[in-house]
Amino acid sequence: MGLWERIRGWFRGEQRNYSGQGYDFTRWFEPYNIFERRTTNALATNETIFAAITRISNSLASLPLKLYRDFTPVMNQIGDLVANAPNPNTTSFDFIRTMEVCRNTFGNAYALKMYDENYQVQSLYPLDPTRVTPVIEKDTRELFYEVQTEEGRYYIHNMDLIHVKHIHAIGYQGLNPIDVLRNTVDFDAKVRQFSIEQMDSAVKASFLLKMNAQLSRDKKQEILDGFKQFYRENGGVIIQEAGMEVLPIDRTFIDTKVFEVEKITRARVATVFNIPVHMLGETEGSSYSSMEQMALEFVQTTLAPIVRQYEQEFNRKLLTERERSRGLGFKFNLNALLRGDIKTRAEFYFKGIRSGWFTPNEVRAYEELPPLPGGDQLYMSRDLSPIDDPERAEKGVKTDADAGSGQEPERNPDLVDQPA
Repeated sequence: MGLWERIRGWFRGEQRNYSGQGYDFTRWFEPYNIFERRTTNALATNETIFAAITRISNSLASLPLKLYRDFTPVMNQIGDLVANAPNPNTTSFDFIRTMEVCRNTFGNAYALKMYDENYQVQSLYPLDPTRVTPVIEKDTRELFYEVQTEEGRYYIHNMDLIHVKHIHAIGYQGLNPIDVLRNTVDFDAKVRQFSIEQMDSAVKASFLLKMNAQLSRDKKQEILDGFKQFYRENGGVIIQEAGMEVLPIDRTFIDTKVFEVEKITRARVATVFNIPVHMLGETEGSSYSSMEQMALEFVQTTLAPIVRQYEQEFNRKLLTERERSRGLGFKFNLNALLRGDIKTRAEFYFKGIRSGWFTPNEVRAYEELPPLPGGDQLYMSRDLSPIDDPERAEKGVKTDADAGSGQEPERNPDLVDQPA
């Protein structure tokens, strides 16, 4: 199906608009979005899953997202749309985070492309994943998405819908990670419920008053009331009278095995969502050095595949083939998450500038500092030369003979780091 056929066949109308002759989609977005009704309660099942999805969605939404031409940022209408305001109601941060919450809660996240009168992308609206099903058109074998609404069933071509998902086998619909964790979640919930019931049915008394005589009901109540009053008025101090023995009652409200279950749950949730377990609060056996490596692992194994999926989906469906051939493309900046401590960064930048693969202004940009005049020049160290350079000794580099004599050769004072 060609571009104009997709444009003319959008939903059931002849124009890309909310309403027109024979159709009206105003109720889809006004006064509320019908696709946003059932996505709010799924995260309330388990706080460990909530923490995992929060980590991933917040981390991804915090990454700078820009349109580039080769390595230079480009700001145009579609670049501003994605980087700042995908629709009139949300920022780019909220949009990406909402998409990630849906993707990690239902296995799939969808965003509908809305167009203006010139058929340019005007906005992107997240849809409720439970109402969308990928289908293949019988004749063309092209991918469409079936959308169930209160007003009927609609079919949207795959180029008109942004779709990011979890892994899948045959087909186009991602697997729901919460379904994968269903047994873990149910077991964790039952253990917690059992502990709560134990707490509710546990004895709330703190002391046992042991008397050496048989007392009537009224006398027991009198002694008990006097004991309580004396305890309150004297700051918890108790006087044990003759003929009475006060025994404290040891109470354990929470079974220690509950914590073992929570540990297992964190490990399984971390495995399914592919994140380091320490990000879910499990720090046993971890040190600062190992946690730094885990953070690097989080970027490389967790965020990098997700980022690549978003970038390719945006490039394919928000840019034309001509724009892509000119070097345009969307890119998340992961460098901010990969920076080490000050000492490590300083050594990395020092080697990069001296080796000629960083300019000073590029380093300043990484550190969010403004560029300086002359900072776009590449430099390289003059004390390095190819191993087969016949003029190596004449350039002031120590020769093998100099090394054998143990004497430092005279060096040309003019040979310092020079622009490449």
